[in-house]
Amino acid sequence: MRNLKLLRSLEFRDIQAQGKPRCLCLRAEQATVLIGSEHGLVEVDPVTREVKHEIPLVAEGFLPEDGSGCIIGIQDLLDQESVCVATASGDVLLCNLNTHQLECVGSVASGISVMSWSPDQELLLLATGQQTLIMMTKDFEPIMEQQIHQDDFGESKFITVGWGRKETQFHGSEGRQAAFQMQMHESALPWDDHSPQVTWRGDGQFFAVSVVCPETGARKVRVWSREFALQSTSEPVAGLGPALAWKPSGSLIASTQDKPNQQDVVFFEKNGLLHGQFTLPFFKDEVKVNGLFWNADSTVLAVWLEELQREENSSLKTYDRVLVTVFRQSVVPPPMCTYRLQLPHSVNQVMFSARPEKSNDLAVLDASNQISVYKCGDSPSIDCTVKLGAVGGNGFKISLRTPHLDKRYKIPIEDSEAEEVNPLKFSLLAWVQEDVFLAVSHSQSGPQSAIHHLTVAPSETDDKQGQLNISSSVTVDGVIISLCCNPKTKSVALQVAGGQIFKYLWESPSLAVEPWKNPGGLPVRFPYPCTQTELAMVGGEECILGLTDRCRFFINDTEVASNITSFAVYDEFLLVTTHSHTCQCFCLRDASLKTLQAGLSSSHVPNGESLRKVERGSRIVTVVPQDTKLILQMPRGNLEVVHHRALVLAQIRKWLDKLMFKEAFECMRKLRINLNLIHDHNPKVFLENVETFIRQIDSVNHINLFFTELKEEDVTKTMYPPPVPSTVPLSSDPDEKKVDLICDAMRAAMENINPHKYCLSILTSHVKKTTPELEIALQKVHKLQGSAPPVPDTVSAEEALKYLLLLVDVNELYDHSLGTYDFDLVLMVAEKSQKDPKEYLPFLNTLKKMEMNYQRFTIDKHLKRYEKAIGHLSKCGPEYFPECLNLIKDKNLYNEALKLYPPNSQQYKDISIAYGEHLLQEHLHEPAGLVFARCGAHEKALSAFLACGSWQQALCAAAQLHLTAEQLAGLGRTLAGKLVEQRKHSDAATVLEQYAQDHEEAVLVLLEGAAWEEALRLVHKYNRPDIIETNIKPSILEAQKNYMAFLDSQTATFSRHKKRLLVVRELKEQAQPVSLDDEAPHGPESDLFSETSSVMSGSNLSGRYSHSNSRISARSSKNRRKAERKKHSLKEGSPLEDVALLEALSEVVQGTEKLKDEICRILKMLFLFEFDEQGRELQKAFEDTLQLMERSLPEIWTLTPQQSSATPVLGPNSTANSIMASYQQQKTSVPVLDAELFMPPKINRRTQWKLSLLD
Repeated sequence: MRNLKLLRSLEFRDIQAQGKPRCLCLRAEQATVLIGSEHGLVEVDPVTREVKHEIPLVAEGFLPEDGSGCIIGIQDLLDQESVCVATASGDVLLCNLNTHQLECVGSVASGISVMSWSPDQELLLLATGQQTLIMMTKDFEPIMEQQIHQDDFGESKFITVGWGRKETQFHGSEGRQAAFQMQMHESALPWDDHSPQVTWRGDGQFFAVSVVCPETGARKVRVWSREFALQSTSEPVAGLGPALAWKPSGSLIASTQDKPNQQDVVFFEKNGLLHGQFTLPFFKDEVKVNGLFWNADSTVLAVWLEELQREENSSLKTYDRVLVTVFRQSVVPPPMCTYRLQLPHSVNQVMFSARPEKSNDLAVLDASNQISVYKCGDSPSIDCTVKLGAVGGNGFKISLRTPHLDKRYKIPIEDSEAEEVNPLKFSLLAWVQEDVFLAVSHSQSGPQSAIHHLTVAPSETDDKQGQLNISSSVTVDGVIISLCCNPKTKSVALQVAGGQIFKYLWESPSLAVEPWKNPGGLPVRFPYPCTQTELAMVGGEECILGLTDRCRFFINDTEVASNITSFAVYDEFLLVTTHSHTCQCFCLRDASLKTLQAGLSSSHVPNGESLRKVERGSRIVTVVPQDTKLILQMPRGNLEVVHHRALVLAQIRKWLDKLMFKEAFECMRKLRINLNLIHDHNPKVFLENVETFIRQIDSVNHINLFFTELKEEDVTKTMYPPPVPSTVPLSSDPDEKKVDLICDAMRAAMENINPHKYCLSILTSHVKKTTPELEIALQKVHKLQGSAPPVPDTVSAEEALKYLLLLVDVNELYDHSLGTYDFDLVLMVAEKSQKDPKEYLPFLNTLKKMEMNYQRFTIDKHLKRYEKAIGHLSKCGPEYFPECLNLIKDKNLYNEALKLYPPNSQQYKDISIAYGEHLLQEHLHEPAGLVFARCGAHEKALSAFLACGSWQQALCAAAQLHLTAEQLAGLGRTLAGKLVEQRKHSDAATVLEQYAQDHEEAVLVLLEGAAWEEALRLVHKYNRPDIIETNIKPSILEAQKNYMAFLDSQTATFSRHKKRLLVVRELKEQAQPVSLDDEAPHGPESDLFSETSSVMSGSNLSGRYSHSNSRISARSSKNRRKAERKKHSLKEGSPLEDVALLEALSEVVQGTEKLKDEICRILKMLFLFEFDEQGRELQKAFEDTLQLMERSLPEIWTLTPQQSSATPVLGPNSTANSIMASYQQQKTSVPVLDAELFMPPKINRRTQWKLSLLD
């Protein structure tokens, strides 16, 4: 149920025409009104009130001169450009208003009581004085005539087999005889003129006729089809009125019914059964209903009422009611309400105060042009005009304050005494300030409007009656159809019928009206009239928002969406409902038209905070100010309250910024918002105001709830990201855990405020920490047991322990109590648990008999706290060291144990030796050697260093052992052998020379490692030139031959792989079109194609026969590694052979690049010993190899995978085969892990390897 808004009112007072209006008809295309009287027909312009045409019917003889005749129907016929007129005497006239030509197209001798045209103007229905219905075509050709009263029910007569008959029903105290009582029919209403009433359904397929039955005297409604077949007859309804109106887009027929104490509007179905009703807000016999009218889209039903004359001694007083619902306290659907306001005159408009703090104050404009102001607050007396609605009565206490009438202001009107004042003179009332109102009136002489600035006149008395002064009035060209005000900026926007938007500067001294301009400086104009307009700040610019009746939503003159069913502006948010049954919320602070358009587009998927699903057909009623309630109305009229997540979070953030922790906490708890937001919204502010938070919450249970929801996650980055990036500083110590920080801060505050009251919360703060401080919590519980007499709000030790057992598992709590070594505390916990005393008492008694350190060792070992256990056991004396050492070995606690004994003690050495042996078992020889060397076990250290090849450490350990020269030489040779195995020839030569005193063997080792210059140095150091001829020169020449052979092999391999790669690529290109139709190639080259086709079809086959590869998932790790090695096979025709060739070519290039330093060294030696020919040969061969590879790089590495996949497959030059080939190529693309193979290897041209002396 929605309030109607008055757009414009027109009054016809001074029309220069004869007669009294009897009926009228609208001419939509000409925008005129046809009025019929006892003298004739008049066409009037409703804006200028000018008589455009007047057709007298008396002079033509169609109406009597004495004025006793009348026109009973007028219909504008669009396709005939004429007007059809029916008179009570029985004439049907066709009148051309332009030529004033009259034609009588038919006459009924018995007279006509009703003329009704079908909606499509194809059929004409006449009700005659002989109680018959005549149906005619649009050319006035009779089709059929039927009696208006029918004995038959109609074609839709109900079929019954007797079940549920009245005779079989239970009738209570009335007895069984009630089943056989005859139903009494009430006659028609006293003011009923007994004339028939006709109404058509919107599609013209059916029409309904309401007539007074001659037998019973009561009205009945009969439904007829377009073919003039009776469909149904209404059930007997006592007090049925004559008014009748068929809902255009539905199956309901509206009529009226007089009941003993009220008057209802009732609805019939097409089958004649009643289907709902509503009560008119008038006393019985106060008014009569002259007519019912639906609007075109069936959303509004108008009731035309006429006040009935009453006896002079009647004590009843007429009131008009305003239904008010306070959504902050109660949500009840209309027609129920929180309270009713009774006013002495008809209400035209209700307006609430624009000030947020006074949003419950309201002003009512009535038909006497008075404004009644009701204010919420303390009143010295009860206002008898305010009656409680659905929330009152039955002895319940009312928790809300009802408004009271503050004052009733009269609006002065010029010439109000000369003639009757128009009750709809003022409309679009706006309450912009405490004592300032704005109202609109429309000119009766043209398309103009005036906006009036109404101010409260000062009054010296406290009388309820006040006066408003029209301080100024501004004329606007056009008919103002909407007015909206921004309470923050106090801007007022006016919309005229043509779509222009004006800004009314009501606070300016000049009180001017100027065009509303968009940010670009251009005047704003809505393309279509908007039924709802609001002002809002969008991205810092004030804009006007409009919604048409066709769901088109505009911001300024830009259409943002075309699927909006309703919207509301609240604070900095825009809320809309859409045709997709969603309610979206947008923050307008940093929004723009583009972002709003994108957010409302059908392809946009907003986040969870800004969107929620709603019931089909939901419409926004309002947003409760300073609250999170969004009121929605469903199509069937009921109201629903939702708390939109965006509104909730925005309100919570405001409360937190104002340190209103209690309001924020209650809202978050009720709406299940994660309580971490209280801290994460602004950690620094929260930690600085922890004490304020605790004092406001003031509930141990709520504080414990806050503790239990704490987690390390920052919910402002995950669950509730702010609409605008936050600039809030993080906590002072980012390395500290968030939960620990909050627990410590809140515990300190609670201990400062009242440690007895918040005892349970303090325990929770210990338990909730990242590493729960259970032992501290248990100690605090233990202190309560032996504390002084209880103080107010204190908690007993028993209660605290029971609470602790709710937070922590009893076995875990028992273990921690045992870990405190306090047996009284252990017994206290054990007694509250479900443990059997036979289990723990013997164990505790045994512990009590032990020495303290050994006792604690036993407890820690039982609790598996082995580090603490060996600490206590180390204090028990040397006799317990073997037990300690066994525990150290068993639990691998060597590092912790070494800290317990001095380095020079025997225990330290024993632990170190055990540690070293443990490292040897783990094959960590070098760390083991270091541990042995540190504790003085040099022999074990030497053995460990020998095993890992650490020759420097081994020789250091040998020096500590004082070996003989012969033993040292033997050790050196052993080390040298291990170093040669590790290809550390230089280190091996050093050991042989310095410790084995064998320089010849050192030279040979250097020659084996190609360390020519170092070998030559030793030869000259020991003056052995003979070694040059015997060993060095032959070794150099042999190495030159090996390099030559290796380069030949590399060149041959590179050329072979390159040639094969080019062939594979060519065959792949040829094989692609063939594979499109999955047909094998034929011809002499079929073998080649069969090999390469597997490259293309590999991925397809794996997709087609994926079930055959299911065993792959069960392969062992060894088989998986083997399969990985075989992934790139160089076998001809294998899948991904081209990738394998690229990998092999890259390895050849990289291997050749690494030879540059070695080639440079041997070239120097060849030149030194005058082997110039061999040197030039090697240098040229290496240079040729490098040049071959450099030239081939662009030819081999042509495209990267990214470039290949980005190659366009569509275009004007593409064919079906080329497009399919491209998609097939994408399907067989290499994995991402092999992408590096498509990058050419790097050849460093800056490396100086050539010897210019050999050029």
